[in-house]
Formats: sequence, structure tokens, C-alpha cells
Amino acid sequence: MGNLTRRRFMQNGLLAGGALGMGDRVCTAATPTIRRTKLSPVAYEQVRLLEGPMREQFDRNHAFFLALSEDSLLKPFRQKAGLPAPGEDMGGWYTFYADFNPKGPFHGYIPGHSFGQYLSGLARAYAQTGSKPTQQKVHRLVEGFSKTITPKFYVDYHLPAYTFDKTCCGLIDAHQFGQDPVAMRALGPATDAVIPFLPERALNRKEMYARPHKDEAYCWDESYTLPENLFLAYQRSGEVRYRQMAKKYIEDESWFTPLSEDQNVLPGEHAYSHLNSLCSAMQSYWNLDEERYLRAARNGFRMIQEQSFATGGWGPNETFVKPDSSALAESLTKTHSSFETPCGAYGHFKITRYLLLETGDSRYGDSMERVLYNTILGAKPLQPDGTSFYYSDYNDKGQKGYFDDKWPCCSGTFPQVTADYGISAYMRSGPDVYVILYVPSELRWRESGAACTLTQTTEYPTSPESTIELKLDQPQTFAVKLRIPAWAGPKTRVAVNGRAVDAAVKPGTFARVQRTWKNGDRIELEIDMPQRLETIPYQQAGGERVVLMQGPVALFAIGDGSATITRAQLLAAEHASKNSADWKVATATAPLTMRPFAAIGDEHYRLYQTVRA
Repeated sequence: MGNLTRRRFMQNGLLAGGALGMGDRVCTAATPTIRRTKLSPVAYEQVRLLEGPMREQFDRNHAFFLALSEDSLLKPFRQKAGLPAPGEDMGGWYTFYADFNPKGPFHGYIPGHSFGQYLSGLARAYAQTGSKPTQQKVHRLVEGFSKTITPKFYVDYHLPAYTFDKTCCGLIDAHQFGQDPVAMRALGPATDAVIPFLPERALNRKEMYARPHKDEAYCWDESYTLPENLFLAYQRSGEVRYRQMAKKYIEDESWFTPLSEDQNVLPGEHAYSHLNSLCSAMQSYWNLDEERYLRAARNGFRMIQEQSFATGGWGPNETFVKPDSSALAESLTKTHSSFETPCGAYGHFKITRYLLLETGDSRYGDSMERVLYNTILGAKPLQPDGTSFYYSDYNDKGQKGYFDDKWPCCSGTFPQVTADYGISAYMRSGPDVYVILYVPSELRWRESGAACTLTQTTEYPTSPESTIELKLDQPQTFAVKLRIPAWAGPKTRVAVNGRAVDAAVKPGTFARVQRTWKNGDRIELEIDMPQRLETIPYQQAGGERVVLMQGPVALFAIGDGSATITRAQLLAAEHASKNSADWKVATATAPLTMRPFAAIGDEHYRLYQTVRA
């Protein structure tokens, strides 16, 4: 996480022993110093998800990757190193294939590309669960990978920066969260191996195409995302060369500088990787103390929100659209590839956490929540052969489906984003606790030597109520700060032990509830969730296109969605029954069923409805 101090490094053993060996060289270690942030992250081990859809999704992904064959995961690396390579090929993007064709299918596209992400997801899962088999698997994978490192791996390799970025993330996570002593030592030679294949600076895709290349897939590399994990490698190791490399790959001229000056340079750029690069802007700000990188991240994220769907998703066909155009609305009839979901959600969670840590602005939590309930929680589960959910489909004739190619990028970000659910739910500031997401969960910490536990019980957003119970060894004075969504209605209320409190409950802020808490105290929050309609930005002529929102949840019309409907009819929608996720809308013909994305199976649906007055 961004706000790491020297004390926290020492607690994690990351600076113990001074300099770390990198390959055959002796490297210079330093004490990393970065800016303090307004809020502080919680650790993975401090949060336990309780029974609910987020816990179910996390558990499923944890079990899935724990069961994957280690020989198969290591096979591409062993093959390139000339070592015995037992096990079956995983296939899809993950396997070496001499006849790869960038026109598709993408069999053999970037072998081993997601290894670091799978390693990262397992390390984070271990930090949360304490599962020894998970930790042991992390250690075996790191040990196996460390024996295969060679520059030969990247010869004729399409995306060296892309894959190294994931490998770097996996190794530093294995070291910090999986407590693996080999991982940071392995990162040194892994870095040495890729350096000859990296460009001299961050290059955008236009610049990559201008260079000689064997086929166009070589032009899709993402060197501009490298700084985030290189800065994290510096923070976790103290090795200054990672800081130097991070600075080298900051994409200033064509990306961060214009964004910092509020110039919208998004149109035409690859959506996920460029949102992800905003995380590099935040790490650049914290590590280099240059204000323009914070401006770039905030402005860039705002520009993405301005061209987002009501679900919070963005980037139809993985591309940002031109502002003040009808391109987003036109995508509703032109593509089924509306939002690159596991990757997009992973990047979205990261940048909103970073911006929350820096600013304390609750509206970044609103944005995270919207993406959670309307995109990633509705993703279909990974299949044993690598079949993956990739795109959310917002076409007027939409349907959930799987991606054609096995083991794509979204198979790597899916376990990472679900492993991050817990740390996304809470933050701290001194003794105070910030509640970012209303999810069944338990936060544990110590304050003034006392053990403290905060437990959330909720069925939000199906129900507007959330209950928070405190278990304390001894009375403690601190504030619990509750995110009040910007869309919340005037009847939102907060009570402590059944009595209304005089907290400032203002939409778009945190409600502060401070007192000397005793064991067993309870906070009750009820968020007023008025129905509202949201339009699509810069829509076409021919009828207003709207989405019915219930709190943070977008409701999809089930079926062909062709019924004539008015705004008033949509706003009069009612729950079908107490235990159902469905809503019913009366029309002039037959009732229309509407359903949240997470409750949709294989049925056809329509996100945006065309309404008349």
C-alpha cells in the first residue's frame, strides 16, 4: 500500500539485513521516505469477510488457484530455461505456441503472463486466512520460478513490460504477504533478465507502432504501467535502482503532464491499462513529492467517470471515447464488449483506494461501491480449463458470457480484486475507523494496548440497514466515520444503541460518530435509498436513454426490453417480493421485470431504457 512507514517496513522484515543481493551485483539500499497520507490502509490480516456474496467469491477464487497444478504454472518458464518441464500445458494465452497469430485466436499470446497475478492473489489470500497450504504453495512457486530466471524467456516475447509488471507484483506480494524469504532475492535477477527487452522510456501504443516490429502484437506492450510496482518494490526492499527504474518509465509528456493541466487526452487510449497507469501517478506523487502527479490522477479519474456507464464501468471495446460525443451511447447497439470487468474492477478499486487514502473524499468510496455491485460481483466464475468472464455486456440485447480465449488477463486480476475486498472496506486515521463499504465483515485492531473488533452485519444494498457492533477489552475513545453516499436521501439516519445521534449526516461525506465506546456498543445505520434515473452521457437523438438506480444498484430490464415506458413508471418500480432480487415496473402492456447484474444468469437483458415523458 502507498502509506508505508519505516516502522512498518521493519515490522515486516523488509529492511532487515541491509542491502539485498540482486543477481550477481551488490546493490545500494536506502530508507524509503514517502509522503504521509490523510488516511491509512488496514492490513489484509485485520479484515475477515463474513458470509455473503463477497466472501463466497473470494473463497471460490482462493480454492480455485490453490488447486492449480504448480508444474503447469511453471511450465513456460522451465521450457524457456531448458529445464525439465513436466505437467500439462495450460493452453490459451499462457502457453508457448510457435504459430501465434495476432489476428486470433490468441493461443500462445503471452506465455506465463499471469503467473505473478496468481502468485499475488494467493499471497494476499494467505495474509487474510492464515492458510498454511496456501503459504506453502506460494513458497514452492517462488522457489520453482527462481530456478528458471533467464533473459531467454523474453526473446521474441510480445509484451515483456506487461508480464514483468505482473511478475514484480507477485514477487513483492509473496515476500510481504506470503512471508517468503526468497521472493525479493528473486526479483533482482528477474529484473536483470527483462531490462534488455524494455524500451528506453515509457512508450504509448502510437510510439510502439512507429518502431520496427515483427507483428502488431509487439506494439501492445504497456511500459507506462511499470512505475507503480517498481516504486512498491523500492518501498518494500529499500533498493534504490527500483526507484530509478520507476522514474524512467513515468509517461510524462503525452499522459501525466497534459492530465495535470486538465487536458483530456483519454480518447482512443486503451482503457484498463491507462486507468491502471493512474496508480503509477499516485505512487509517483507519494515517492517524488510532485503535486502534478496527484493532479494527473485526480483529473484523469474524473474524466473517466464523465464517460462511464451507470454501472460505473467504462471503456467499450477497451477504448476511451471522445468527450462530448455520442460514442458511449452508440456502443449500446454496436458492441457487446462494454467493460473489461475483472481487470477494470481491479484497477478501479486500486485507484479509488489510493485517492481515498490521499484525500479522504468519500465519493471515491461511492465510485468503488458502484463498480462492486454492478460489475465484478456479477462476474461468472472461472472454469478449470481457464475459461474466464471478461466483458460485461451493456448492449441493448445483452447477455452474460465467457471469453473465447483461455487464461486471459482477467483470469489474473479476478483473484486479486476479490482478495482486496477486505482492505477496501475500511481505512484508519489515528484511532479513528473509516467504514468505506457496507459488507458483512470483521475488522480487528489494537488501540492503547486493548484488542478491538468491529463487526458489520448487513444485507446492504438489498436492505438499507447496516449494524456495527464493537467488542473492546476496555473502553476506548475514537470516531467511527460512516460513508454517506452522495445519492443518499434525507431520511438517512444513524443511531447508537437504539438512540438517534446528532451526527452530521450529509450525503457525499463521512458521518462522524465519536464517543468513548464500551464493549457491546452498537451503531445502526439506515441509508435512505431513493429511486432515481441516470442518463447516458452525450446520448443520441431519438429518445432519452436512462437507467433505473436503486441506491448504488443499476437495475437491468429482463427480456427484450421493448415495452413502451415512461419515467414515472420506472420511478414507481416495486420489489417483486420480500426475498426476491427482482423489481416490477407496470407498463401499458405487461409488467417489466428488472434485476441487478449480480442476480442475472444466462437470460437476455437491457441496461438502458428508452423513455418518453
